[in-house]
Amino acid sequence: MGVITLENEFPIAVAPSKVFRAYCLEIDTLLPKILPEHIKSCEIIEGNGGPGSIRKITFVEGKELSYAKQKLEAIDEENLTCSFSLIEANVWKDAVEKVTYEHKFVPTPEGGCICKRTSTYYIKGDAAEINKDQINDVYGKKTAGLFKVIEAYFLANPDA
Repeated sequence: MGVITLENEFPIAVAPSKVFRAYCLEIDTLLPKILPEHIKSCEIIEGNGGPGSIRKITFVEGKELSYAKQKLEAIDEENLTCSFSLIEANVWKDAVEKVTYEHKFVPTPEGGCICKRTSTYYIKGDAAEINKDQINDVYGKKTAGLFKVIEAYFLANPDA
């Protein structure tokens, strides 16, 4: 089994506490609300929402990804960090065992934040079709887009 590790930073023009709350604590209700054209539902299917809980995200029909299951690994509200693992999805199922994402939301002087994310891909066997550039190009851009949607939501709804 191989391991691919990527580090990304995503600038967001919203206070870190709001982004952390949206992305780590209220993702089940917020994502379907702000991305209805992509996400059909997001729900805890096992656990109480804390570490060890399993979340299932169901995407609308016609998307490359129809569902994903995540396991919440850790959450630290005081330090604005959270980590979860993608443990099941209908893409790369024969090539990737799991992906662990660690997030830290760091304030910027302008009042926004930077999400520092470390992604660790645990590759099954030799799975030569998976490479760092492919992952970073596709999934780094999708995550950046997600944070831009969250940013736009809070800029349009500052009291949310």
